[in-house]
Amino acid sequence: MDKAKRKAIIAGNWKMNKTPKEATALLNEIKPLVADADCEVIACVPYVDLAAAIEATAGSNVKIGAENCHWAASGAFTGEISTGMLKEIGVEYVVLGHSERRQYFGETDETVNKRTKAALAAGLKPIVCVGELLWERECNITEEVIARQIKLDLWDVTEDELQNVVIAYEPVWAIGTGKTATAEQAEEVCAFIRAQLAKLYNQEAADAVTIQYGGSMNDANADELLSKVNVDGGLIGGASLVAEKFAAIVKAASK
Repeated sequence: MDKAKRKAIIAGNWKMNKTPKEATALLNEIKPLVADADCEVIACVPYVDLAAAIEATAGSNVKIGAENCHWAASGAFTGEISTGMLKEIGVEYVVLGHSERRQYFGETDETVNKRTKAALAAGLKPIVCVGELLWERECNITEEVIARQIKLDLWDVTEDELQNVVIAYEPVWAIGTGKTATAEQAEEVCAFIRAQLAKLYNQEAADAVTIQYGGSMNDANADELLSKVNVDGGLIGGASLVAEKFAAIVKAASK
């Protein structure tokens, strides 16, 4: 992390877990444990939990994010949620392009780009996920995959808008598998992402972007991962559902 240049952010991605009552209980556990955090703390929760989560975290330093949004303001998109709906209830962040959305629900770089631009236009802060498959890493094309995703997902995003974008590097082979990229592998790709941003924009703009690592970061490996200069936080899956583990990661990011 380089807190002199950019914000450190720990965001929990709850995925399809917790009812509204359970969400309130977990956030009430988390709040006192992270009250003194020297980093941004976010809980990205299922749609049905958003209202309860916003109520539970009112007056605290915990921000609430959604796990996706649609690019249209309204319309015949059954099952989707617009950016305006999220903004009105107090959501600040939204996860976009997560590998599970890409794998199971047909997300493409084109739709991620459309969602990203819609989120920015609505005043939301998108956490844009990028990452390679195990086969792509084994074929030694990680950089090509990541460069393509960065270029397409951020197409037509201005330098001013980039200030509100967070990038999450999630090697797909390390999500929910218990496998974690080494700290060196995480640093290498996060540094590559920053270099791509510098090419697309400029070095100053790239240096200001928070780049998270999101492949099975937990309370045991957070210190080592967050010690790397280009790893500015984490998008946390399973460990975000246990208050003590999530708080330990936040503590690591607060150093």
